[in-house]
Amino acid sequence: MLHKTVQVRLYPDLEQQILLAQTFGSARWWWNYALNKSIETYKETGKGLGRSALNALLPALKKAEDTAWLAECYSQVLQATTLNLTTAYKNFFEKRAGFPKFKSKHGKQSVQYPQNVKIVDGNVKLPGDIGVVRAKIHRPIDGKIKTVTISKTPSGKYFASILTEIEGENPSTSEGKIYGVDLGLKHFAVVTDGEKVSKYDNPKHLAKHEKNLKRKQQKLARKQKGSNSRYKYRKVVAKVYERVSNSRQDFLHKLSYKLVSDSQAVIVENLHLLGMVRNHKLAKAISDVGWGTFTNFLAYKLERKGAKLVEIDRWFPSSKLCSNCFYQVGEMSLDVREWACPHCGTHHDRDGNAAINIRAEGIRWLKAEGSAVSAVGGEVRPKMGRKSHLRHSPMSTEAPSAGSGGVVHTRILTSFCNAN
Repeated sequence: MLHKTVQVRLYPDLEQQILLAQTFGSARWWWNYALNKSIETYKETGKGLGRSALNALLPALKKAEDTAWLAECYSQVLQATTLNLTTAYKNFFEKRAGFPKFKSKHGKQSVQYPQNVKIVDGNVKLPGDIGVVRAKIHRPIDGKIKTVTISKTPSGKYFASILTEIEGENPSTSEGKIYGVDLGLKHFAVVTDGEKVSKYDNPKHLAKHEKNLKRKQQKLARKQKGSNSRYKYRKVVAKVYERVSNSRQDFLHKLSYKLVSDSQAVIVENLHLLGMVRNHKLAKAISDVGWGTFTNFLAYKLERKGAKLVEIDRWFPSSKLCSNCFYQVGEMSLDVREWACPHCGTHHDRDGNAAINIRAEGIRWLKAEGSAVSAVGGEVRPKMGRKSHLRHSPMSTEAPSAGSGGVVHTRILTSFCNAN
């Protein structure tokens, strides 16, 4: 089975906006109530509440006088909220995400309909009293609709993310280039296909809007809290952030599509972004650049094509390793952008050399798991999805380094030679 998501813009009328606001509010209240209940239960008993236990609380809440309004919300929306909360807990305990947070009415609002959503005459029909919502569907909705997530941005726009299931096997490709990608701040990406190195500058989306954003935020701060004027002006600030987000998404989509369109594999570093943003001097720049989003875009586009994403170990010394003789220098500060290999004398651009090493290491890992590849392309038998990340290589990654007394160990990895 293949899964595909299409996001469409919704244009609800005033009555539908009120009904959606009530649905958002009910789902948000239930999320916060269930999260608080889970935390209290864990403190008292040392055990959390599962999905069934949380859903069992809903009938009593719907009958209670203070929370009878929950009965007006479509029941599947509340149960989908429960599922999302238990999934968030699972991701936290498996160290894939942070602890679930309480939801605010001031941020992005969203609810999920797990069934009974239909496309009627180019519009989206939601179950319950909301009915048919006018939509702008810019591409065909293929396959069976599984879930639909309705969201409202802080700027007041409504969207529907429609997940469909299409019958058929995952595609597979064994043609195209193998790209090595080194992500950075000065250059967003330095890319090599084994023949040439291409550099893509960092667009610095937030910096372009920073002066305008600062001015509007200062004006918002001067408005009285709780006033209607402040409520309206929040949307003005939200629209600036939306423009920043849209420009970033546009850049990342275009670059990821360019790499995926003619490749059979893309190789990147598995960056520890949560650790990197703890550097207060670089946190804003790292958050703005969007490395994690870019990697996710590559992952689903490669999977859709039948190609492969490989994330090599973050500790691999891509910048300190000579791509010509595999000599590894001991230390290299971030301000060193060019260097010459002490062993073979080859002059390196830091980022270009890193991209070449990332590509060679990725090809070596592909060979280690049994994929047939060559340095100029070759065949790759892909394993679909992000689950196939090769986090640690079964083969030795020892590289030559400077020994005591100035003696240079020139042991060259056979696996690197095979990859190049």
